[in-house]
Amino acid sequence: MHGQRASMAVRAVGRGQLPPGVPSRLDSGQGTDPIRTMRRAHANLLVMALLASLPRITHASVQIEIRGVDKPLADAIRANLSLTPYAGREVTRAQMRRLYAHTAAEVRNALEPYGYFDARIVSGQYRPAGSQANGENWIVELRIDTGKPVRVTALALEMPADARKLPAVRRALRAFIPQAGAILDQAAYTRSKGAVMAALQADGFLDARATRHQILVNTVAHSAAVTIAWAPGPRYRLGAVRFAGSQFAPRMLQRYVPWRPGDFYSQDALLQLQQRLAGTDYFSMVEVNPEPRLATNRVVPVMVTVAPAKRTVYSAGLLYGTDTGGGIEGGIRRRWLNRWGHSAAINALLTQRLKTAGIAYTIPRPGENDRLFNLGANWLDTHTATSRSRSLGIVAGESRQWRGFSSSLALDALAGNYEVGGQNGKSTLLYAQVGLGRKRGANPLYVRNGWAVSAVGRAAGPLSTTQFTQLLLDGTWIHSLTTRDRVIARGDAGATWVRDFYALPPQLRFFAGGDRSIRGYGYQTVGPRNAQGLVVGGRDLLVGSLTYEHYFRPRWGVALFVDGGDAFDGTRFQMHQAAGFGVRWISPVGPVRIDFGFPIGDRYAHGLSLHISIGPDL
Repeated sequence: MHGQRASMAVRAVGRGQLPPGVPSRLDSGQGTDPIRTMRRAHANLLVMALLASLPRITHASVQIEIRGVDKPLADAIRANLSLTPYAGREVTRAQMRRLYAHTAAEVRNALEPYGYFDARIVSGQYRPAGSQANGENWIVELRIDTGKPVRVTALALEMPADARKLPAVRRALRAFIPQAGAILDQAAYTRSKGAVMAALQADGFLDARATRHQILVNTVAHSAAVTIAWAPGPRYRLGAVRFAGSQFAPRMLQRYVPWRPGDFYSQDALLQLQQRLAGTDYFSMVEVNPEPRLATNRVVPVMVTVAPAKRTVYSAGLLYGTDTGGGIEGGIRRRWLNRWGHSAAINALLTQRLKTAGIAYTIPRPGENDRLFNLGANWLDTHTATSRSRSLGIVAGESRQWRGFSSSLALDALAGNYEVGGQNGKSTLLYAQVGLGRKRGANPLYVRNGWAVSAVGRAAGPLSTTQFTQLLLDGTWIHSLTTRDRVIARGDAGATWVRDFYALPPQLRFFAGGDRSIRGYGYQTVGPRNAQGLVVGGRDLLVGSLTYEHYFRPRWGVALFVDGGDAFDGTRFQMHQAAGFGVRWISPVGPVRIDFGFPIGDRYAHGLSLHISIGPDL
């Protein structure tokens, strides 16, 4: 900023203040002598008369009104004015006169970085606010004419080919602002230049520098030529990784490193290592620090410092859902059992209609696909409006990352007794199961835009009570219309090919109805019926849902929904429809959904049903 700001320090007496030399207490004596009291009153009146006769110097603050430009430019002008700091401070008439004298130059200086070199004040004044001559506050009124802007007529971004071919560098160059034809914006120019430099350094050009960077402005022609040339220098590589503070064998942690020594330096690779280690749940702190100063032959060593998390985690809680009823849950998880990172967990759930207990043992095999081997056993006792089942399952499987998907492959053994539609059964099944899933969406407590898809396939051979093949698809899509409105679409589809359907336990049959299915119907009350009119489940499933949510407060909202579908056999699909409304609360543990639904045109169901569910949308 050109020019010099005037500054003054003024001490003045304002309203309600006493002049120097006048004590704050006129009499500090004791007693209630009436003569003394009268004398004190007369003295007070005399002092007040003297104060009234003294000239008063008014303190005031400044209110600045800027017109003729949009808000970003007005903010830039306001930030550059010497008057701005006095918005909440006292200022005298003499100070106002001195400060306002610099306003024209300060307006020009504020707008030049935005490409306006001919800016001027078309009309401007300062005046006291209020009806009194001196006023309580000053009002400064400025009307600005920016003039013709300077535009970029030539843009030259010179980058060697070996660096330009890198995707991040290429994206930064394409996004460079200002482009040719745009108004010169020096702040955007500085940000863009920094973004290119950051992209170079993130891909290993740690010695990169700009050898030439200039803006040539012709104020007569209102044109500017921008030239930047970069010298990336040699490209660095990543070296060995050292770990400090870990409770594990060094070889185990080395498996999490996503590069081999000698690979090109990459900020993304360093971030991936950070995320992998943080995602293990072994550590309370993870710091990944490259050490360029210790580089030898442009190979950068990496130091990783970790701190162990609490080894044993206990959990307990109350829960309620209209599908399961109220109950309690608890668990114990040992984050690691040995120096190779094996872990174990025991969990139990006890509700009115669902009881489970399980144990799981996990063996990590970190690496390119982040594999996990799982061994577990689970006991299940479930009681719904249509079935009762008790079973014991044992599972052994592997999960891994595959092309952005979470995949799993497992072998399940299931044995138990069940009752469906008044018919008792017993089954022993050995089947393979494969799963594939992927989701996108930030902030799991409230996903504004996101989606999730999953597919599960199962197949049982001749060692089972019955042979079957089953496929289940599931999808959810969330889209925000505004900051307060969301649309959620959900769909489920399934198909079963089975030799003896009645040898399948309830958990392998398809039912519809409930909180996560067709609201307005009870849990698992929709499906094919037997001769007695009791639901026995189906071979196939097709269900869809559409929900609109409006949030009138940051955490509170209302919803309208329409659900429909059926669990059926073959081609005997019969649409079951329901509609309703609900209340939403974004709780610290996830969305709480309270819905009231009613079926439409169904002879087996009628009336309003309450549905309560808690948990993430995806």
